[in-house]
Amino acid sequence: MSEKNKLEMLRAPFKLEYDYERSTGPIVGKFFEGLSNQQILGTKNGDNVYVPAAEFDPTTYEQLSEFVELPETGTVKSFTWIDQPRKHHLINKPFAFAFIQIDGATSSILHMITNCNESDIEVGSRVKVSWSKEKTETIKDISHFELINE
Repeated sequence: MSEKNKLEMLRAPFKLEYDYERSTGPIVGKFFEGLSNQQILGTKNGDNVYVPAAEFDPTTYEQLSEFVELPETGTVKSFTWIDQPRKHHLINKPFAFAFIQIDGATSSILHMITNCNESDIEVGSRVKVSWSKEKTETIKDISHFELINE
């Protein structure tokens, strides 16, 4: 291609982007709204209560719409210790990622436990929510969980 043709070539800027935010829908949206009000809401199907709130029962596939409020406490079902947090972690000191079964729920929520040492935590440890000061109607409304002594 000659220099003259290169200069006369039509050019247009191109930017690939997706200008939208994900909608949480009526179930997850209500769960996040509850967190911003310092409430833990689960969805119920018979004897099963799911936290975080689920739109469908994972066993029966039934659509869920009944909400129940649960306490701010729970039990550690499993965990992994993060001794050296990296830049992408929301906490910059050692902490645990843990599956926590909120009291009254039959499922577990994945979140962080901090303000403890690795030797302080074990499966069966009791924890409570530590709420964020800034409300965002996201999972970040729970800052983290802390161990409690009962």
